[in-house]
Amino acid sequence: MTTQTPKTIYRNDYTVPDFLIQDVKLHFSLDAENTKVLSTLTLQRNSASKNQTAPLVLNGEKLVLQKVILNETELTDYALTPETLTILNVPESFTLIIENTINPKENTALEGLYLSNGMLCTQCEAEGFRKITYFLDRPDVMSKFTVTIVADKTDYPVLLSNGNKVASGEFENNQHWVTWNDPFAKPCYLFALVAGQLECVSDTFITQSGRKIDLEIFVEAHDKDKCDHAMRSLEYAMRWDEAVYGREYDLDLYMIVAVSHFNMGAMENKGLNVFNTKFVLARPDTATDFDYEGIEGVIAHEYFHNWTGNRITCRDWFQLSLKEGFTVFRDQEFTADRTSHAVKRIEDLTQLRTRQFAEDASPLAHSVRPDSYIEINNFYTLTVYEKGAEVVRMLHTLLGADGFRRGSDLYFERHDGQAVTCDDFVSAMQDANDLDLSQFRLWYSQAGTPKIQVESHFDEKTKTFTLTLSQSYPNQTEPLLIPIRLGLLDSTTGADLLPETLLQFNEMQQTFTFENLNAAPIVSLLRGFSAPVNVEMERSLEELAFLSQHDSDSFNRWDASQSLAENIILDLVKTPDVEIPAILLKTFEKVLNAPIDDLAYFSLLLSLPSENYLAERMEVVDFDGIHNVRERILKTLAEKFETQFLSIYNAHHKDESGNFSPEAIGRRRVKNACLAFLSKLDSTQIHELAQAQFENAKNMTDQMAALSAVVHNNHPAKAASLEKFYQQWESEPLVIDKWFALQASSPASGAFETVQSLHSHVAFDIKNPNRVRSLIGAFSQTNPVHFHAKNGEGYAFLGDTILELNAINPQVASRMLTPLTAWRKVDEARQQLMKAQLQRIIDTKGISNDVFELASKSL
Repeated sequence: MTTQTPKTIYRNDYTVPDFLIQDVKLHFSLDAENTKVLSTLTLQRNSASKNQTAPLVLNGEKLVLQKVILNETELTDYALTPETLTILNVPESFTLIIENTINPKENTALEGLYLSNGMLCTQCEAEGFRKITYFLDRPDVMSKFTVTIVADKTDYPVLLSNGNKVASGEFENNQHWVTWNDPFAKPCYLFALVAGQLECVSDTFITQSGRKIDLEIFVEAHDKDKCDHAMRSLEYAMRWDEAVYGREYDLDLYMIVAVSHFNMGAMENKGLNVFNTKFVLARPDTATDFDYEGIEGVIAHEYFHNWTGNRITCRDWFQLSLKEGFTVFRDQEFTADRTSHAVKRIEDLTQLRTRQFAEDASPLAHSVRPDSYIEINNFYTLTVYEKGAEVVRMLHTLLGADGFRRGSDLYFERHDGQAVTCDDFVSAMQDANDLDLSQFRLWYSQAGTPKIQVESHFDEKTKTFTLTLSQSYPNQTEPLLIPIRLGLLDSTTGADLLPETLLQFNEMQQTFTFENLNAAPIVSLLRGFSAPVNVEMERSLEELAFLSQHDSDSFNRWDASQSLAENIILDLVKTPDVEIPAILLKTFEKVLNAPIDDLAYFSLLLSLPSENYLAERMEVVDFDGIHNVRERILKTLAEKFETQFLSIYNAHHKDESGNFSPEAIGRRRVKNACLAFLSKLDSTQIHELAQAQFENAKNMTDQMAALSAVVHNNHPAKAASLEKFYQQWESEPLVIDKWFALQASSPASGAFETVQSLHSHVAFDIKNPNRVRSLIGAFSQTNPVHFHAKNGEGYAFLGDTILELNAINPQVASRMLTPLTAWRKVDEARQQLMKAQLQRIIDTKGISNDVFELASKSL
């Protein structure tokens, strides 16, 4: 907790470490309330440091120091603060032994070593290792670790750490021990330890070179039947990385542990990944299709980190996107190859344009490689991850698949075993392709979403078409290099007039000319969303409808239909008494009647822009107006096309539980999209349809879709269905998370009172991040109508919860604060209410650095 103005860390202040640690030997005597840690460090001065007389300053927080021994001499003349241990006058090279104790049970922040359902586990990224023992807790200090764990056999029969198990044995008094050795040097943020009563699901994988890798997933006994999908996902990811990047796993053992109390999604600790249970556990009856895809993607993401994050790591935390942006891009492409490229791209970009663009437009906007921070945990953001992945994707677009592979091969060869920077990554891409990417590097330092303005002209005499593009972004000083995939469509047939063209837009204003055209074309700009930008281009509703029917690019075809609906909805928000334009209904009818090739893609074509996305498109958001107009259009479409929806629903309503083929998933997506429309009709027939699907569903996808149709609409069985669902799944925490989130996100009247009641429910645990996200996060981030109630009750509720969380888990508290940071988007009255909560939070005594940074920057 902070008691004074927190210190800001600046990227430009980076200096190499004054000391390096070659070898680390850790000895843990585990106890839930009093764990003893004995560390033996082999250190030497860093010859690259400019200060060869610097004292040794080690990071350490919430530790009880017992003794310090330097070269066999116990020290007393050291300086100890709540955050550091400083030793003066140390030799060039030496051995340092430090003994300290920690209390995992009291560690509700879930950083360092903590207790989760009787299991001891660690989370060290970004700066959690300093809560285990004193150390140079920075990513550019890479060391080889040997870890010995001693614990009670009954309480902790399974003892795990990084690398390979090299020795084990037993002591008296029911004690046993295990020693692990990791042969690869790593920063301390990749250290992991897990101890508990766990069951193991195992398999093997044969690499492309013929090596056998043991694969082990550790879970609590009652979850052992939910690991098969995670294991298959790991095997798919290992094979894909070999095929696409030539990367083979390097240890003999790969372990995953599922933990119920976890701040993040998962952690790529070398050889011992620690996962939120949400991204491991799945059975058809407990997890949706979306969950299954999410598990496969996150399993792959953490595995891919072995090369893009572990073997090569980041020099400092400002370079976080070096590992995260590249790895997100890799996991996106993996999932696209495993499912549908069109659907995956649309789903990723829906999040990017709804949430990351909002971050870019907020007071919290920062570059992919930030210049400063107070608390690094606050920079695990959509900008660093998702926009960072888009920056990598642009390199892939500019270089082509072969050029990008040459660049990544050089990157791995050049920097294996090193801690490097984003510039080093771009340099590898540049050098491997003999290309100047100096202008492209600006993407790592600019903040905010660039805007492209488009003007076009067709000269009938010369049959020449010109496209003039202008670019801008906040505080712009130089033009960016923006790759733009372009198509030109025949305005009558919709056929592509030319092969797709890649424009390299690298000036503030630039004109591109196309010759020998018989008529003005329809422009298909930014195909595949080839750059993370906003486009301003005048288009009629008719042109958008044309593109939604004819564009050969799957993203732009979907995007045109979304833009058509967006323009109509936002116009109706301003003039609600006007009839819904017929062009929307006609375009939707064409979608319903068109041949279906990709069922999952078809389900996306049936969707309307979300309320959150529409809110980001307004300067001053009218939450009630957006909700009312969107609901009106949904009901109108349901009324007009009820027969078609029922026909499509019945054609795809099959019992395919356990079948996760793209075709089966597509059928469920289409069927449940139709049910969502039909549920807007307040009729007995539709009520019975939704109730029947809920009662008879044999998989969680169908059961949740039906329950959503019941809870989010005027259904007479709402209360009974919610109670039945809870009773059915009371013993499955991840399913109960869905139960909380569904009610918290409901637009139905009384939602705020429901959320208040659920906050006091016996199943709500504010110390569990998953449960907090499912109730507090779902309400504040996915229920705009009720969260932004005019009386400010939603803001006050969130403020109260953040202050409660601040004393328990500051990292989760800061993540919950984000909705309040968007106060500039609302009307004056709401602005004052939101700012009052932010100021109340800042003024609270003992507010954490995590929360203080976001709240103060927001104001």
